[in-house]
Order: sequence, then C-alpha cells, then structure tokens
Amino acid sequence: MYRIFMVEDDEMIARTVKKHLEKWDYEVHIVSDFSNVMAEFAAFDPQLVLMDIRLPFYNGYHWCTEIRKLSKVPVIFLSSTADNMNIVMAVNMGADDFIAKPFDLEVLTVKIQALIRRSYDFAGNSSVLEHKGALLNLADASVSYQDQRLELTKNELKILQTLFENKEKIVSRDTLMTKLWESDAYVDENTLSVNVNRLRKKLSTIGLDDFILTKKGIGYRIG
Repeated sequence: MYRIFMVEDDEMIARTVKKHLEKWDYEVHIVSDFSNVMAEFAAFDPQLVLMDIRLPFYNGYHWCTEIRKLSKVPVIFLSSTADNMNIVMAVNMGADDFIAKPFDLEVLTVKIQALIRRSYDFAGNSSVLEHKGALLNLADASVSYQDQRLELTKNELKILQTLFENKEKIVSRDTLMTKLWESDAYVDENTLSVNVNRLRKKLSTIGLDDFILTKKGIGYRIG
C-alpha cells in the first residue's frame, strides 16, 4: 500500500480525494498542522505528495523546497492558480507534475499511478526520521534543524538512527556498541563516550543543544 501525503487546506477537496484514493488501496494522510508540515511529512514517510499552492502560514512552494532538502519523493501540485508562471515555478521548485483545479478524480488517479510506477519500479524512497523538529535523513547521512543541515559520519548516523528509532526509550550502552561495531570483539566503553560527546558538540552547532541525554549507568536517549 503506497502512502500519499496531502497538503490541502480545503477540507472538502481533501476529504473527497482521500476517500477516492483509498478505494484504490492508497493510504492517505491529510496535513493537520500547516505551520509544521515537515514533522508530519517525516512521521508519515510518504511515497508521493499532493501539494496545494495557497496554504496557511507558508505556501506550497516553500514546503516543496523543504521536502526537496530531504527527499526525492514525487510531488504533484494541485492548484486553481494554473497560469504558466505558477506551473513553471512549481517545476523549478522540484514538482514532478501540476494538475489544475477543478480536476477529474480519475485523471488524478492515473497520474498518481504513472508517477509512482516510474519512481518506484527501479528505486525505493529515502527514509526520514523526526523528533521535535530535528529531521534525520538516512539516505544521505544528514540531520537538519531549523533550516540548518549537518553531515554525519557513519558512526554518528548509526548512533542517531538507533536513538531516533527508540526515542521513547533509553538505549543501553551495550546496544549502541553492538550497533556501531557489530562484532563480539572487545571495545573500550570510553570509545563510545568519545563518539557520543563528539556528536553532541556537532549537534549543538545547529541549535540542538542537550539533544542526547545520558542516563548514568544505563545509556542514552534523545530529549
């Protein structure tokens, strides 16, 4: 079942499209918080985005640009402002297609099917994890926060991925050491501490202070 992420503030259009696409076995999520679209995007991890242009807080061009910083997921713009300037701007911002409102639901479905087929017959989508506004991109080993991006080393990515995937829990030092070195060979525990402390300092440069918390004698978690 492919996941479709819909950024549309017209509730009637959003509900109608959702109901129709669910008949085609698509899972559809309609954005609820238009001031923080990226958090919902990361949590849902969609395979296609339907994007309106005129939205509360920020327009669709803004959110398409933010999505393109993290993902190559296909984006289709749906808008009543279908003049040439808006179509050109949408494509320049990273959109894959543009459908003018009002549109036929069957035409929309065919376009979605074609775009998903082209996008995923040969490659999977990238995975993005989110916690309190911080976005971890597993595809390109980076973390982003408030328009700032940080590239990660292999070990830093493994540490953050493990902590993000267990963000409600404390991750033991043994678990992290196994993830990092994946062997039964003895590794000095101080090596893990050095890696974590170095990562903490890097995260603080993009505003993520105290992002990794230490639970003395147990392990770590993200705050």
